[in-house]
Amino acid sequence: MTASDSLPLTATRRFPPGFLWGAATAAYQIEGAAAEDGRTPSIWDTFSHTPGKVFEGHTGDVAVDHYHRFHDDVRLMADMGLTAYRFSVSWSRVQPTGRGPAVQKGLDFYRRLVDDLLAHGIEPVLTLYHWDLPQELEDAGGWPHRATAERFAEYAGIVARALGDRVGRWTTLNEPWCTAFLGYGSGVHAPGRTDPVAALRAAHHLNLGHGLAVQALRAALPPGAETSVSLNLHELRPLTSAPGDLDAVRRIDAVGNRIWLGPMLKGAYPEDLLRDTAHLTDWGFVRPGDLTDTNQVLDSLGINYYTPTLVAAAREGDAAPRNDGHGASAYSPWPGSEDVAFHQPPGERTAMGWAIDPTGLYDLLLRVAGENPGLPLLITENGAAFEDEVGADGTVHDPRRVAYVHGHLEAVHRAIADGADVRGYFLWSLLDNFEWAYGYAKRFGAVHVDYETQARTPKSTANWYAGVARSGELPALDGA
Repeated sequence: MTASDSLPLTATRRFPPGFLWGAATAAYQIEGAAAEDGRTPSIWDTFSHTPGKVFEGHTGDVAVDHYHRFHDDVRLMADMGLTAYRFSVSWSRVQPTGRGPAVQKGLDFYRRLVDDLLAHGIEPVLTLYHWDLPQELEDAGGWPHRATAERFAEYAGIVARALGDRVGRWTTLNEPWCTAFLGYGSGVHAPGRTDPVAALRAAHHLNLGHGLAVQALRAALPPGAETSVSLNLHELRPLTSAPGDLDAVRRIDAVGNRIWLGPMLKGAYPEDLLRDTAHLTDWGFVRPGDLTDTNQVLDSLGINYYTPTLVAAAREGDAAPRNDGHGASAYSPWPGSEDVAFHQPPGERTAMGWAIDPTGLYDLLLRVAGENPGLPLLITENGAAFEDEVGADGTVHDPRRVAYVHGHLEAVHRAIADGADVRGYFLWSLLDNFEWAYGYAKRFGAVHVDYETQARTPKSTANWYAGVARSGELPALDGA
Protein backbone atom coordinates (compact mmCIF):
# COMPACT_ATOMS: atom_id res chain seq x y z
CA MET A 1 0.00 0.00 0.00
CA THR A 2 1.31 3.49 -0.86
CA ALA A 3 0.84 6.53 1.37
CA SER A 4 -1.90 7.87 -0.89
CA ASP A 5 -3.91 4.64 -0.81
CA SER A 6 -4.75 5.11 2.84
CA LEU A 7 -6.65 8.40 2.32
CA PRO A 8 -10.45 7.98 2.01
CA LEU A 9 -12.02 9.34 -1.16
CA THR A 10 -14.26 11.59 0.93
CA ALA A 11 -11.34 13.18 2.80
CA THR A 12 -10.11 16.72 2.27
CA ARG A 13 -6.62 16.72 0.81
CA ARG A 14 -4.22 19.41 2.04
CA PHE A 15 -1.36 20.52 -0.21
CA PRO A 16 2.07 21.48 1.14
CA PRO A 17 2.69 25.03 2.41
CA GLY A 18 3.95 27.29 -0.38
CA PHE A 19 2.36 25.18 -3.13
CA LEU A 20 1.81 27.44 -6.15
CA TRP A 21 -1.78 27.84 -7.32
CA GLY A 22 -1.68 29.24 -10.81
CA ALA A 23 -3.21 29.56 -14.22
CA ALA A 24 -1.45 29.82 -17.57
CA THR A 25 -1.75 31.56 -20.93
CA ALA A 26 0.37 32.16 -24.04
CA ALA A 27 1.08 35.46 -25.79
CA TYR A 28 -0.31 34.77 -29.25
CA GLN A 29 -3.42 33.15 -27.82
CA ILE A 30 -4.50 36.14 -25.73
CA GLU A 31 -2.64 39.38 -26.42
CA GLY A 32 -3.97 40.62 -29.76
CA ALA A 33 -2.48 44.01 -30.75
CA ALA A 34 -0.71 42.09 -33.48
CA ALA A 35 0.72 45.13 -35.25
CA GLU A 36 0.98 47.64 -32.38
CA ASP A 37 4.04 49.23 -30.79
CA GLY A 38 6.54 47.71 -33.18
CA ARG A 39 5.40 44.10 -33.11
CA THR A 40 5.97 42.27 -36.40
CA PRO A 41 4.49 38.95 -37.64
CA SER A 42 5.39 35.67 -36.02
CA ILE A 43 5.00 32.32 -37.73
CA TRP A 44 1.53 32.04 -36.15
CA ASP A 45 0.45 35.33 -37.71
CA THR A 46 1.54 34.03 -41.09
CA PHE A 47 0.05 30.57 -40.56
CA SER A 48 -3.32 31.80 -39.29
CA HIS A 49 -3.62 34.17 -42.24
CA THR A 50 -2.98 31.32 -44.69
CA PRO A 51 -6.31 30.02 -46.01
CA GLY A 52 -7.24 26.55 -44.79
CA LYS A 53 -4.74 26.36 -41.92
CA VAL A 54 -6.95 27.47 -39.00
CA PHE A 55 -10.62 26.76 -38.30
CA GLU A 56 -12.82 29.20 -40.24
CA GLY A 57 -9.85 31.47 -40.91
CA HIS A 58 -9.58 32.62 -37.29
CA THR A 59 -6.46 34.57 -36.34
CA GLY A 60 -4.87 35.98 -33.20
CA ASP A 61 -4.94 39.56 -34.49
CA VAL A 62 -7.26 40.60 -31.65
CA ALA A 63 -7.52 37.36 -29.65
CA VAL A 64 -8.96 38.37 -26.26
CA ASP A 65 -7.29 41.80 -26.33
CA HIS A 66 -5.20 41.10 -23.23
CA TYR A 67 -2.67 43.70 -24.41
CA HIS A 68 -5.19 46.43 -23.62
CA ARG A 69 -7.15 44.64 -20.88
CA PHE A 70 -4.41 43.11 -18.75
CA HIS A 71 -5.30 45.19 -15.69
CA ASP A 72 -8.80 43.69 -15.70
CA ASP A 73 -7.38 40.22 -16.26
CA VAL A 74 -4.99 40.56 -13.33
CA ARG A 75 -7.93 41.51 -11.13
CA LEU A 76 -9.66 38.32 -12.29
CA MET A 77 -6.56 36.37 -11.25
CA ALA A 78 -6.65 37.98 -7.82
CA ASP A 79 -10.35 37.14 -7.51
CA MET A 80 -9.44 33.52 -8.31
CA GLY A 81 -6.96 33.44 -5.43
CA LEU A 82 -4.01 32.76 -7.74
CA THR A 83 -0.59 32.89 -6.15
CA ALA A 84 1.20 32.55 -9.52
CA TYR A 85 0.54 33.34 -13.17
CA ARG A 86 2.39 31.69 -16.03
CA PHE A 87 2.53 33.77 -19.22
CA SER A 88 4.74 33.92 -22.28
CA VAL A 89 6.57 36.79 -23.91
CA SER A 90 5.99 37.45 -27.61
CA TRP A 91 9.45 37.30 -29.17
CA SER A 92 8.40 39.47 -32.14
CA ARG A 93 6.92 42.09 -29.78
CA VAL A 94 10.26 42.42 -28.00
CA GLN A 95 12.71 41.73 -30.83
CA PRO A 96 10.74 42.03 -34.10
CA THR A 97 13.32 40.54 -36.45
CA GLY A 98 14.64 38.01 -33.95
CA ARG A 99 17.95 39.80 -33.80
CA GLY A 100 19.31 43.16 -32.72
CA PRO A 101 18.13 45.55 -30.01
CA ALA A 102 14.82 45.28 -28.20
CA VAL A 103 11.75 47.41 -28.79
CA GLN A 104 11.25 49.16 -25.48
CA LYS A 105 7.49 49.56 -25.95
CA GLY A 106 7.24 45.78 -26.14
CA LEU A 107 9.28 45.29 -22.99
CA ASP A 108 7.29 48.04 -21.28
CA PHE A 109 4.09 46.02 -21.73
CA TYR A 110 5.61 43.11 -19.83
CA ARG A 111 7.05 45.45 -17.18
CA ARG A 112 3.55 46.85 -16.57
CA LEU A 113 2.03 43.37 -16.50
CA VAL A 114 4.60 42.07 -14.01
CA ASP A 115 4.28 45.14 -11.79
CA ASP A 116 0.50 44.68 -11.70
CA LEU A 117 0.87 41.01 -10.81
CA LEU A 118 3.28 41.78 -7.99
CA ALA A 119 0.98 44.51 -6.69
CA HIS A 120 -1.74 41.87 -6.36
CA GLY A 121 0.53 39.36 -4.64
CA ILE A 122 0.74 37.09 -7.71
CA GLU A 123 4.12 35.63 -8.63
CA PRO A 124 5.00 36.00 -12.32
CA VAL A 125 6.25 32.82 -14.03
CA LEU A 126 7.68 33.82 -17.40
CA THR A 127 7.97 31.57 -20.46
CA LEU A 128 10.31 32.87 -23.14
CA TYR A 129 8.94 30.83 -26.06
CA HIS A 130 5.43 29.52 -26.61
CA TRP A 131 5.61 28.77 -30.35
CA ASP A 132 5.57 32.30 -31.86
CA LEU A 133 8.91 32.47 -33.70
CA PRO A 134 9.49 35.81 -35.50
CA GLN A 135 8.67 35.23 -39.16
CA GLU A 136 11.99 36.71 -40.25
CA LEU A 137 13.83 33.93 -38.39
CA GLU A 138 11.65 31.30 -40.05
CA ASP A 139 12.45 32.86 -43.42
CA ALA A 140 16.12 32.42 -42.55
CA GLY A 141 15.59 28.70 -41.83
CA GLY A 142 13.63 28.50 -38.58
CA TRP A 143 14.33 25.98 -35.86
CA PRO A 144 15.92 23.44 -38.25
CA HIS A 145 18.65 26.11 -38.68
CA ARG A 146 21.32 26.23 -35.98
CA ALA A 147 21.45 30.02 -35.85
CA THR A 148 17.92 30.12 -34.43
CA ALA A 149 19.17 28.52 -31.21
CA GLU A 150 21.85 31.21 -30.96
CA ARG A 151 19.32 33.99 -31.62
CA PHE A 152 17.08 32.51 -28.91
CA ALA A 153 19.85 32.77 -26.33
CA GLU A 154 20.39 36.43 -27.25
CA TYR A 155 16.66 37.09 -26.87
CA ALA A 156 16.66 35.32 -23.48
CA GLY A 157 19.38 37.65 -22.29
CA ILE A 158 17.45 40.73 -23.45
CA VAL A 159 14.32 39.74 -21.56
CA ALA A 160 16.29 38.70 -18.48
CA ARG A 161 18.08 42.04 -18.28
CA ALA A 162 14.77 43.88 -18.63
CA LEU A 163 12.68 41.86 -16.17
CA GLY A 164 15.15 39.99 -13.99
CA ASP A 165 14.75 42.50 -11.17
CA ARG A 166 11.09 41.49 -10.72
CA VAL A 167 10.65 37.96 -12.18
CA GLY A 168 12.14 35.06 -10.22
CA ARG A 169 10.90 32.07 -12.22
CA TRP A 170 11.93 31.59 -15.86
CA THR A 171 10.95 28.93 -18.39
CA THR A 172 12.85 28.60 -21.65
CA LEU A 173 10.51 26.63 -23.94
CA ASN A 174 6.93 25.43 -23.82
CA GLU A 175 6.30 22.03 -25.38
CA PRO A 176 9.21 21.87 -27.82
CA TRP A 177 7.73 18.58 -29.10
CA CYS A 178 4.86 20.56 -30.63
CA THR A 179 7.22 23.15 -32.12
CA ALA A 180 9.40 20.52 -33.78
CA PHE A 181 6.98 17.80 -34.78
CA LEU A 182 3.65 19.56 -35.33
CA GLY A 183 5.34 22.59 -36.88
CA TYR A 184 7.91 20.86 -39.08
CA GLY A 185 6.70 17.24 -39.21
CA SER A 186 2.92 16.96 -39.60
CA GLY A 187 2.45 20.62 -40.51
CA VAL A 188 -0.68 21.15 -38.42
CA HIS A 189 1.03 23.97 -36.50
CA ALA A 190 3.04 26.93 -37.72
CA PRO A 191 5.10 27.13 -39.82
CA GLY A 192 3.29 24.21 -41.47
CA ARG A 193 6.26 22.31 -42.89
CA THR A 194 6.15 18.53 -43.46
CA ASP A 195 9.74 17.31 -43.49
CA PRO A 196 10.73 14.62 -40.92
CA VAL A 197 14.42 15.46 -41.16
CA ALA A 198 13.72 19.16 -40.62
CA ALA A 199 11.61 18.15 -37.60
CA LEU A 200 14.52 16.21 -36.08
CA ARG A 201 16.92 19.05 -36.79
CA ALA A 202 14.44 21.42 -35.14
CA ALA A 203 14.25 19.16 -32.09
CA HIS A 204 18.01 19.28 -31.66
CA HIS A 205 18.21 23.03 -32.08
CA LEU A 206 15.38 23.49 -29.60
CA ASN A 207 17.36 21.38 -27.13
CA LEU A 208 20.44 23.46 -27.87
CA GLY A 209 18.51 26.73 -27.69
CA HIS A 210 17.15 25.73 -24.31
CA GLY A 211 20.63 25.08 -22.95
CA LEU A 212 22.10 28.26 -24.40
CA ALA A 213 19.15 30.23 -23.05
CA VAL A 214 19.65 28.81 -19.54
CA GLN A 215 23.27 29.96 -19.69
CA ALA A 216 22.19 33.42 -20.88
CA LEU A 217 19.58 33.65 -18.13
CA ARG A 218 22.05 32.69 -15.43
CA ALA A 219 24.52 35.29 -16.71
CA ALA A 220 21.89 38.06 -16.53
CA LEU A 221 19.66 37.13 -13.58
CA PRO A 222 20.34 37.79 -9.91
CA PRO A 223 21.21 34.91 -7.57
CA GLY A 224 18.18 32.90 -6.56
CA ALA A 225 16.32 33.18 -9.86
CA GLU A 226 15.05 29.80 -11.03
CA THR A 227 15.19 28.28 -14.52
CA SER A 228 13.00 25.57 -15.99
CA VAL A 229 11.47 24.16 -19.17
CA SER A 230 7.92 22.88 -19.80
CA LEU A 231 7.54 19.56 -21.62
CA ASN A 232 4.34 17.89 -22.81
CA LEU A 233 5.51 14.44 -21.86
CA HIS A 234 3.39 11.60 -23.23
CA GLU A 235 2.03 9.07 -20.75
CA LEU A 236 2.18 5.99 -22.97
CA ARG A 237 0.26 2.76 -22.62
CA PRO A 238 0.31 -0.33 -24.86
CA LEU A 239 -2.92 -1.60 -26.37
CA THR A 240 -1.94 -5.15 -25.32
CA SER A 241 1.05 -6.82 -23.71
CA ALA A 242 2.18 -8.20 -27.09
CA PRO A 243 5.86 -7.53 -27.87
CA GLY A 244 4.99 -5.37 -30.88
CA ASP A 245 2.76 -3.12 -28.79
CA LEU A 246 5.41 -2.80 -26.09
CA ASP A 247 7.91 -1.81 -28.77
CA ALA A 248 5.44 0.80 -30.02
CA VAL A 249 5.51 2.34 -26.53
CA ARG A 250 9.32 2.33 -26.61
CA ARG A 251 9.41 4.02 -30.02
CA ILE A 252 6.98 6.81 -29.13
CA ASP A 253 8.63 7.29 -25.76
CA ALA A 254 11.93 7.85 -27.58
CA VAL A 255 10.67 10.48 -30.05
CA GLY A 256 8.03 11.95 -27.74
CA ASN A 257 9.75 12.04 -24.35
CA ARG A 258 13.34 10.92 -24.19
CA ILE A 259 14.35 13.13 -27.12
CA TRP A 260 14.04 15.98 -24.57
CA LEU A 261 14.68 14.30 -21.25
CA GLY A 262 17.91 12.70 -22.49
CA PRO A 263 19.76 15.80 -23.75
CA MET A 264 18.32 18.26 -21.22
CA LEU A 265 18.69 16.15 -18.07
CA LYS A 266 21.31 13.51 -18.96
CA GLY A 267 23.38 15.08 -21.74
CA ALA A 268 22.73 12.38 -24.37
CA TYR A 269 20.22 11.31 -26.95
CA PRO A 270 18.82 7.79 -26.43
CA GLU A 271 20.56 5.23 -28.59
CA ASP A 272 17.28 3.64 -29.68
CA LEU A 273 16.04 7.00 -31.02
CA LEU A 274 19.17 7.27 -33.14
CA ARG A 275 18.60 3.72 -34.44
CA ASP A 276 14.90 4.31 -35.13
CA THR A 277 15.69 7.40 -37.22
CA ALA A 278 18.93 6.25 -38.87
CA HIS A 279 17.13 5.80 -42.21
CA LEU A 280 16.29 9.53 -42.11
CA THR A 281 19.46 11.14 -40.77
CA ASP A 282 22.86 10.38 -39.29
CA TRP A 283 22.34 13.20 -36.74
CA GLY A 284 25.42 14.95 -38.10
CA PHE A 285 23.84 18.27 -37.11
CA VAL A 286 24.78 17.47 -33.47
CA ARG A 287 28.16 19.13 -33.09
CA PRO A 288 30.83 18.47 -30.47
CA GLY A 289 29.95 20.32 -27.29
CA ASP A 290 26.23 20.64 -28.10
CA LEU A 291 25.08 18.12 -25.54
CA THR A 292 27.21 19.74 -22.85
CA ASP A 293 25.49 23.03 -23.63
CA THR A 294 22.08 21.37 -23.66
CA ASN A 295 22.56 19.60 -20.32
CA GLN A 296 22.11 22.47 -17.86
CA VAL A 297 21.15 21.99 -14.21
CA LEU A 298 17.52 23.09 -13.79
CA ASP A 299 15.74 24.35 -10.70
CA SER A 300 12.51 22.59 -11.70
CA LEU A 301 10.87 20.74 -14.58
CA GLY A 302 7.47 21.76 -15.92
CA ILE A 303 5.11 19.00 -17.02
CA ASN A 304 2.07 19.60 -19.22
CA TYR A 305 -0.52 16.81 -19.16
CA TYR A 306 -4.02 16.38 -20.61
CA THR A 307 -4.60 12.75 -21.54
CA PRO A 308 -2.78 9.41 -21.87
CA THR A 309 -1.68 7.98 -25.23
CA LEU A 310 -2.61 4.43 -26.27
CA VAL A 311 -0.37 2.82 -28.91
CA ALA A 312 0.14 -0.47 -30.71
CA ALA A 313 2.09 -2.00 -33.53
CA ALA A 314 0.26 -1.46 -36.78
CA ARG A 315 -1.94 -4.44 -37.68
CA GLU A 316 -2.51 -5.74 -41.18
CA GLY A 317 -5.37 -3.82 -42.72
CA ASP A 318 -4.99 -0.76 -40.48
CA ALA A 319 -6.10 2.13 -42.66
CA ALA A 320 -7.66 4.52 -40.17
CA PRO A 321 -6.28 8.04 -39.87
CA ARG A 322 -3.52 8.53 -37.34
CA ASN A 323 -5.52 8.93 -34.14
CA ASP A 324 -2.98 10.51 -31.80
CA GLY A 325 -4.98 13.58 -30.78
CA HIS A 326 -2.58 15.98 -32.50
CA GLY A 327 -4.59 17.07 -35.54
CA ALA A 328 -5.36 15.60 -38.93
CA SER A 329 -2.52 15.36 -41.41
CA ALA A 330 -1.25 12.94 -44.04
CA TYR A 331 2.20 13.47 -42.53
CA SER A 332 3.31 11.93 -39.24
CA PRO A 333 4.77 13.91 -36.33
CA TRP A 334 6.57 10.76 -35.19
CA PRO A 335 9.68 10.38 -37.41
CA GLY A 336 11.05 6.87 -37.26
CA SER A 337 7.76 5.55 -35.87
CA GLU A 338 5.31 6.29 -38.67
CA ASP A 339 3.91 2.76 -38.58
CA VAL A 340 2.86 2.92 -34.91
CA ALA A 341 -0.92 2.79 -34.55
CA PHE A 342 -2.69 5.13 -32.11
CA HIS A 343 -5.94 4.16 -30.43
CA GLN A 344 -8.53 6.09 -28.47
CA PRO A 345 -8.34 5.28 -24.76
CA PRO A 346 -11.69 4.31 -23.26
CA GLY A 347 -13.84 6.57 -21.11
CA GLU A 348 -15.33 10.04 -21.05
CA ARG A 349 -13.83 12.63 -23.41
CA THR A 350 -13.36 16.37 -23.56
CA ALA A 351 -14.43 18.55 -26.49
CA MET A 352 -10.97 17.89 -27.96
CA GLY A 353 -11.79 14.18 -28.09
CA TRP A 354 -9.19 13.49 -25.41
CA ALA A 355 -9.88 10.78 -22.84
CA ILE A 356 -10.19 11.96 -19.24
CA ASP A 357 -7.82 9.89 -17.12
CA PRO A 358 -6.08 11.47 -14.10
CA THR A 359 -4.19 8.23 -13.42
CA GLY A 360 -2.01 9.14 -16.38
CA LEU A 361 -0.82 12.26 -14.59
CA TYR A 362 -0.08 10.29 -11.42
CA ASP A 363 1.89 7.66 -13.34
CA LEU A 364 3.81 10.30 -15.28
CA LEU A 365 4.77 12.21 -12.14
CA LEU A 366 5.98 9.06 -10.40
CA ARG A 367 8.04 8.09 -13.44
CA VAL A 368 9.73 11.48 -13.83
CA ALA A 369 10.34 11.77 -10.09
CA GLY A 370 11.81 8.27 -9.96
CA GLU A 371 14.15 8.93 -12.87
CA ASN A 372 15.23 12.35 -11.60
CA PRO A 373 15.45 12.29 -7.80
CA GLY A 374 15.82 15.71 -6.26
CA LEU A 375 14.33 17.60 -9.22
CA PRO A 376 11.27 19.66 -8.22
CA LEU A 377 8.30 19.36 -10.57
CA LEU A 378 5.56 21.79 -11.59
CA ILE A 379 2.32 21.01 -13.41
CA THR A 380 2.61 23.89 -15.87
CA GLU A 381 -0.50 22.98 -17.89
CA ASN A 382 -3.55 20.87 -17.16
CA GLY A 383 -7.15 21.50 -18.12
CA ALA A 384 -9.97 20.63 -20.47
CA ALA A 385 -12.11 22.08 -23.25
CA PHE A 386 -15.87 21.62 -23.03
CA GLU A 387 -18.89 23.07 -24.82
CA ASP A 388 -19.54 25.91 -22.40
CA GLU A 389 -22.72 27.96 -22.64
CA VAL A 390 -23.78 31.20 -21.00
CA GLY A 391 -26.98 30.62 -19.03
CA ALA A 392 -30.07 32.79 -19.11
CA ASP A 393 -28.89 34.43 -15.88
CA GLY A 394 -25.51 35.28 -17.43
CA THR A 395 -23.54 32.61 -15.57
CA VAL A 396 -21.42 29.84 -17.06
CA HIS A 397 -21.85 26.56 -15.23
CA ASP A 398 -19.15 24.00 -16.15
CA PRO A 399 -19.33 21.08 -13.70
CA ARG A 400 -17.46 18.74 -16.05
CA ARG A 401 -14.41 21.02 -15.97
CA VAL A 402 -14.60 21.23 -12.18
CA ALA A 403 -14.66 17.44 -12.05
CA TYR A 404 -11.74 17.22 -14.49
CA VAL A 405 -9.57 19.60 -12.47
CA HIS A 406 -10.58 17.98 -9.18
CA GLY A 407 -9.60 14.54 -10.45
CA HIS A 408 -6.22 15.73 -11.67
CA LEU A 409 -5.46 17.65 -8.48
CA GLU A 410 -6.31 14.49 -6.59
CA ALA A 411 -3.74 12.68 -8.76
CA VAL A 412 -1.15 15.37 -7.97
CA HIS A 413 -1.86 15.01 -4.25
CA ARG A 414 -1.44 11.21 -4.50
CA ALA A 415 1.86 11.68 -6.32
CA ILE A 416 3.15 14.04 -3.63
CA ALA A 417 2.15 11.56 -0.92
CA ASP A 418 4.04 8.85 -2.81
CA GLY A 419 7.25 10.83 -3.09
CA ALA A 420 7.03 13.18 -6.09
CA ASP A 421 8.27 16.68 -5.26
CA VAL A 422 5.51 18.66 -6.99
CA ARG A 423 5.66 22.37 -6.13
CA GLY A 424 2.70 23.85 -8.03
CA TYR A 425 -0.23 23.50 -10.42
CA PHE A 426 -1.13 25.82 -13.30
CA LEU A 427 -4.60 25.48 -14.75
CA TRP A 428 -4.87 25.75 -18.51
CA SER A 429 -6.21 28.20 -19.18
CA LEU A 430 -7.04 31.42 -17.40
CA LEU A 431 -9.17 32.65 -20.30
CA ASP A 432 -10.95 31.21 -23.30
CA ASN A 433 -8.64 32.09 -26.18
CA PHE A 434 -7.26 31.35 -29.65
CA GLU A 435 -6.70 27.60 -29.55
CA TRP A 436 -4.12 27.35 -32.34
CA ALA A 437 -5.40 25.45 -35.39
CA TYR A 438 -8.83 25.14 -33.73
CA GLY A 439 -9.20 28.93 -33.67
CA TYR A 440 -11.89 30.01 -31.24
CA ALA A 441 -13.85 26.76 -31.51
CA LYS A 442 -12.47 25.18 -28.31
CA ARG A 443 -12.81 26.76 -24.87
CA PHE A 444 -10.33 25.82 -22.15
CA GLY A 445 -10.73 28.88 -19.96
CA ALA A 446 -11.72 29.16 -16.33
CA VAL A 447 -13.07 32.52 -17.46
CA HIS A 448 -15.52 32.71 -20.37
CA VAL A 449 -14.82 35.32 -23.04
CA ASP A 450 -17.46 36.70 -25.40
CA TYR A 451 -15.31 37.19 -28.47
CA GLU A 452 -17.65 39.85 -29.90
CA THR A 453 -17.69 42.10 -26.82
CA GLN A 454 -14.59 40.80 -24.98
CA ALA A 455 -16.72 40.53 -21.83
CA ARG A 456 -15.21 38.20 -19.23
CA THR A 457 -17.42 35.91 -17.11
CA PRO A 458 -15.84 33.62 -14.51
CA LYS A 459 -17.14 30.06 -14.89
CA SER A 460 -17.98 27.72 -12.03
CA THR A 461 -14.41 26.42 -12.32
CA ALA A 462 -12.96 29.85 -11.51
CA ASN A 463 -15.07 30.18 -8.38
CA TRP A 464 -14.37 26.61 -7.25
CA TYR A 465 -10.64 26.90 -7.95
CA ALA A 466 -10.49 30.12 -5.94
CA GLY A 467 -11.63 28.19 -2.87
CA VAL A 468 -8.97 25.55 -3.39
CA ALA A 469 -6.23 28.13 -3.99
CA ARG A 470 -7.10 30.19 -0.92
CA SER A 471 -7.38 27.22 1.42
CA GLY A 472 -4.66 25.00 -0.02
CA GLU A 473 -7.13 22.15 0.37
CA LEU A 474 -8.90 19.95 -2.15
CA PRO A 475 -12.34 19.10 -0.76
CA ALA A 476 -14.27 16.02 -1.77
CA LEU A 477 -16.58 16.73 -4.70
CA ASP A 478 -20.26 16.96 -3.84
CA GLY A 479 -21.73 13.49 -3.92
CA ALA A 480 -18.37 11.77 -3.37
